[in-house]
Amino acid sequence: MNPIEKATTDFLVQEFLGGDAGGRLTPQTPLMAAGILDSLGAIMLVEFIESHFGVRIEAHEADAEHMGTIERIVRLVEGKKAAGA
Repeated sequence: MNPIEKATTDFLVQEFLGGDAGGRLTPQTPLMAAGILDSLGAIMLVEFIESHFGVRIEAHEADAEHMGTIERIVRLVEGKKAAGA
């Protein structure tokens, strides 16, 4: 597990799953469809990503296409870090 995946998973487990994922959370789990995130949770996740990884998430990136799974979040953050954003 890379550091972005680990930190994001840990955040989601602590904030939204009461500290126990119980096997419910994988890199491919659809975060909203699985009931892990709602719209307020998505805002909290964006704030976490921006502060923890030092990247800026644009409004159009805060959607399921870019942040619907941990796997997509990792790709988004890695792309932004590579681009220096």
